[in-house]
Amino acid sequence: MFPGEFTLTLRRHPATPAPVVRTIEVHAARAADEGIALAYCLRGDLARLRIPAPRPPEPADGLWEHTCFEAFVGVLGEAGYHEFNFSPSGQWAAYAFSGYRQRDDSRTLLVPPQITARLFAGRLELEAVMAAAVLPPRAATATLQIGLSAVVEAADIIDGSHSYWALHHPAALPDFHHRDCFALELAPAHESS
Repeated sequence: MFPGEFTLTLRRHPATPAPVVRTIEVHAARAADEGIALAYCLRGDLARLRIPAPRPPEPADGLWEHTCFEAFVGVLGEAGYHEFNFSPSGQWAAYAFSGYRQRDDSRTLLVPPQITARLFAGRLELEAVMAAAVLPPRAATATLQIGLSAVVEAADIIDGSHSYWALHHPAALPDFHHRDCFALELAPAHESS
């Protein structure tokens, strides 16, 4: 592992069940172009999870309603941030916010992430690379605060079929937009080499 690269374990929100998920780990690093590279690894009983089937790699809303991985990226000291959703289907979503849950429709984030998803016995892996062009302004030269999270949908649980995973859960209910969830700090690549 190089300086500025991290492998972190997501924690399940205590209010949500997850009997078929053992662990979710995320490897995070600055990409060569000052973007961000993420690699998620979910381990568990995949036969008992709802994992979206492959689809064309295009933007889609509502991905968080099913199994998906997420990243929230802000610049240290600034209120604005971007949300990214990565589905194992290959679909994705990107949204800009000027502050806590305040959508900023003036920024269009249309550069698609590079997503690769693979299923193995007992393991789902998803890699996503976000170009610097879709990160918040000044992201290339500033320290980033990042929230890494996942929504996991179980196939055979009637009540509470979704579990919510993040680096940190500061509230009684899952809230990935809460700035205290942005628990990873990544320095610019030129500072970490």
